[in-house]
Amino acid sequence: MTRRACSTLAAACLVAGLARPAAAERLITSLSEHRVMVTSSFTGSQVALFGGIERDSGSLPPGGSYDIAITVTGPRQDLITYRRQRVLGIWVNLDSRTFENVPTFLAVLTNRPLAAITNADTRRRLQLGLDDTIFPQRIGPDTADTVHDDPFRLAFLKLKEEHGLYREVSNGVTFLTPALFQASIALPAEVPIGNYEVDVKLFNDGMLIARTPSALEIYKAGFEQYVTSTALNHGVLYGLATALMAIGTGWFASVVFRRD
Repeated sequence: MTRRACSTLAAACLVAGLARPAAAERLITSLSEHRVMVTSSFTGSQVALFGGIERDSGSLPPGGSYDIAITVTGPRQDLITYRRQRVLGIWVNLDSRTFENVPTFLAVLTNRPLAAITNADTRRRLQLGLDDTIFPQRIGPDTADTVHDDPFRLAFLKLKEEHGLYREVSNGVTFLTPALFQASIALPAEVPIGNYEVDVKLFNDGMLIARTPSALEIYKAGFEQYVTSTALNHGVLYGLATALMAIGTGWFASVVFRRD
C-alpha cells in the first residue's frame, strides 16, 4: 500500500471516529403514587421516587459516578412575612414584605451536598438548593430578589423550614446500583393542596447531562372537600350556615349550663 493510500485510510478512520455519536444518558423515573389524598386524619405521607439511568454504551461515565438532584416544587402564590416588635407592652406588626409567586412547598433531595455536585455558577443558574433559589420580594412599587442575609428572606425560610414545607436533604437520594436510585419525598401534615412539579436532574463531573420532569397532585376528599367547595362556590350560603351554627351552639350552651 502506498504512502498516499495509507494517509487516505487514516483520514477516513478519523472522520468515522468523529462522526460516531457520543454516549447519551437518559433518565427514567417513576413515583409510587401520583395523587395523594388529604383527609381530616392526614398526618403526613411519604412518596417514593425510583429512577434509572440508561446509557448508549452501557458502561459507567468516564468522569466518575453520577449525581442526582431532585427538586419538588409546590403551587405558587404570594406570601407575606411580618416583622413584629413590642411597643408599650403590645406586640405589633411594624413592617412587612410580600414574596411574589413563590413555592408554597420546596424540597431539594440529593445524593451528596450540592457544593460537591456542581459549582456555584451552575447552582445559581439552575436555582439548586434553598440558598440559590430566587424569592422575588415586593419593596414598594418594585419587585426584586434580595441578598441572602436579608432579614425578611431569612425569616421566611426559617418559618417554612419549621413547618417542614422547605427542605434540603443532602442524603435524600440513595443509589442502589451505579445506575439505579431511589428517594423519599416527605409530605408534612400542613402540605398545601395543588399540583406539584418533580424535576430530576442528572449530573456527571459537575455538568448537567440529563433531566426529566414528573408531576404530583395533593387533593382533598370527603367532608373537607365538600366544605371547601361550598365556601368557594357558595360563599353567601356558607356564611349564613356558619352564623346559624354559631348562634345554635351558643343557645345550646346557655340552656345546658343555665343556673336556675
